[in-house]
Amino acid sequence: MSLVPVTSSRASTFDRLKAHPQLDVLIVGGGINGAGTFRDLALQGVDCLLVDKGDWCSGTSAAPSRLIHGGLKYLETGEFRLVAESTRERNLLLRNAPHLVKPLPTAVPIRSYGGGVVPSIKRFFGRKAKLADRGVFIVELGLALYDWLGRKHKVMPRHGLALRAATRRRFPAMAPDILAVSTYYDARVTQAERLCFELVADGEAAHPGARALNYTAVTAAAGGCVTLTDTVTGDTVTVAPRVVVNAAGPWIDTVNQTIGLNKRYIGGTKGAHLVVDNPELVRQLDGHMIYFGSPDGRICLVYPFYGHALIGSTDIPAANPDTVVCEDSEAEYMLAMVREVFPGLPLGLDQIVYRYAGIRPLPAAQVDDPGEISRDHSIGRDTLPGTSIPLLSLVGGKWTTFRAFAAQTSDVVLKALGRQRRSETLFVPIGGGRGFPVSATERRAWVARVVASHGIDAARAETLLDRYGTRAEALLSHRDGPDAALESLPGYTTGEIRAVILTEQVVHLADLLLRRLPIGVSGELNAEVVAEVATLAVSTLQWTETTRHQQVEALIRMARDRHGIRLERQEVARDAVAT
Repeated sequence: MSLVPVTSSRASTFDRLKAHPQLDVLIVGGGINGAGTFRDLALQGVDCLLVDKGDWCSGTSAAPSRLIHGGLKYLETGEFRLVAESTRERNLLLRNAPHLVKPLPTAVPIRSYGGGVVPSIKRFFGRKAKLADRGVFIVELGLALYDWLGRKHKVMPRHGLALRAATRRRFPAMAPDILAVSTYYDARVTQAERLCFELVADGEAAHPGARALNYTAVTAAAGGCVTLTDTVTGDTVTVAPRVVVNAAGPWIDTVNQTIGLNKRYIGGTKGAHLVVDNPELVRQLDGHMIYFGSPDGRICLVYPFYGHALIGSTDIPAANPDTVVCEDSEAEYMLAMVREVFPGLPLGLDQIVYRYAGIRPLPAAQVDDPGEISRDHSIGRDTLPGTSIPLLSLVGGKWTTFRAFAAQTSDVVLKALGRQRRSETLFVPIGGGRGFPVSATERRAWVARVVASHGIDAARAETLLDRYGTRAEALLSHRDGPDAALESLPGYTTGEIRAVILTEQVVHLADLLLRRLPIGVSGELNAEVVAEVATLAVSTLQWTETTRHQQVEALIRMARDRHGIRLERQEVARDAVAT
């Protein structure tokens, strides 16, 4: 696998577009749906351009529960097709992206035997009913059906039931009124932002006519042409696409209004999450996700995440994706729900090391309970105003089903272009999942080869394999100059950071610290890290001191306002001098 430095290609891509503005497809929005569609179309040999007004996976797609799951709760509303699709796609992602998607044993605490039977029947037939208690009968019936629907490309065991004594042995701190636990398997994504970026990188590598520009906004449209503006330089270019795909998530309606279409598709809800530093909670989880219902009928979850615990989620109506944050009241609510399951464990706001929130791009719907809105996906079909050019709006969906949604979208696009699909994406590996060593023997062989080829030790090779998959070899080849461990983060090296900056479309400091690498979400972001990494970015991207100051200031604001991390300017400046 080879990597092509792309940082300097932004200007050249704009120049090529100015010289040749015609293209088959313009995709607006570099979240998971847009990135998946871009890769799929590139694999079909379609000339397409993917743009995002921010960075890849910097909006809603960076704010999920980081689960790859079949959607157990969708069984309660009879959405069997969605569950079957989701479990199949979960199984495929475990195969196609094994470096980033891992099995996650999931425990459902149960407080009764027959609870929830009547409300479940009502919900199944479309009637309103709050389901605050799911008893053994309902949970076991649901999980049996879940196993059956997930049988296609199955890679994980069936579910099991543990009664009171076995539950106490495994989870000794659980609330005493929990009389049983059902355990099944779903999956988690360790680096959601990286998986999204790797789809973009795969698309560019698959076809020379597939190009991707982050920090590029749609600012106007007229006569079948769309104006794009580089939000960094202010440069503009006008392109003439044959099809436009609006994959802007909660910004779909805003993008459509910008190009002249006044139509409402989105009625999103806010989902907030916490990353909490509580070692005792992590020990009690015993490697499991605890998936449980709250007294008010919501679904909550908590599972181990980078040595901490990830807690979610809220489901609150919200409208403005540009200002969405996790409020203290939401954090208190989520912590309180975890205390319901582990009442003896102290949990407080002071333990939060990272928080995030995003607006789910759900279809507009008039409902009392946002949880009732379907998580299924659909395509809104319009035309670019004043033309016959198809304009497709990708509504809904979720992380797990992005490949299926992208395939559905690509089929519509291909039909509009009068072209045939030339390959399926069911079993196409993603990024560092290509050639990933699955067995212990294959892993030892990979590590031995990398150690011999690149002069690193086995432990370092293992770390890079877990972080980048097989893409690690190409990154090692792009190390530029001395390669020493960072003083602030010994798990990373200077050569590694420079290679990521040079080959992964890093424009801003936040791209690197919050998305390409899991430094922010893992709770490792501090003043010392910001100062040292900013120094590396200055030398790699030839930033001036003014640019460095602006980048650090922007990161400090984002870390504080969106993620609850307070980085004192004086400390960053002091560590910068030391660096």
